[in-house]
Amino acid sequence: MTKEHHYKAAIKWTGNNGQGTKDYRSYDRSHAILIDGKQDIFCSSDPAFRGDKTKHNPEELFLASISSCHMLWYLHLCADKGIVVIDYSDNATGTMQETQDGCGHFTEVTLHPLAIVSDETMIETANEIHKKANELCFVANSCNFPIHHNPTCIAQNA
Repeated sequence: MTKEHHYKAAIKWTGNNGQGTKDYRSYDRSHAILIDGKQDIFCSSDPAFRGDKTKHNPEELFLASISSCHMLWYLHLCADKGIVVIDYSDNATGTMQETQDGCGHFTEVTLHPLAIVSDETMIETANEIHKKANELCFVANSCNFPIHHNPTCIAQNA
């Protein structure tokens, strides 16, 4: 039996500078992501598309979603295998290709996770678990481009 999960997110454009979308330069790309019971996320478009560089943009949030989902599966699988992860971080990178007509798409993402485990004997297995985490990741399974992994794992007292 499969389960369905439903999600809701509201988007509110906050960039009307008084003229609406009179022309391409007349409006701000600012908007908010509103999810009941959670802090609002204030966003804009990428600065390459007239966005505010001080705000999150959809491309960064997409990359963060891939990285976050992978991490959550990775931690789950490590816990199941008895691998004690003490700390985890990732510096994910992604490439989006813009086409001549202004459209675009991601062509690849590379995750660079750093896991710190409690025991040196766990390092090899901990690195191997990234493959299974990628196979199970909900967000990765929704992507049509390669997601690469360049993991590093070290022991806590190494």
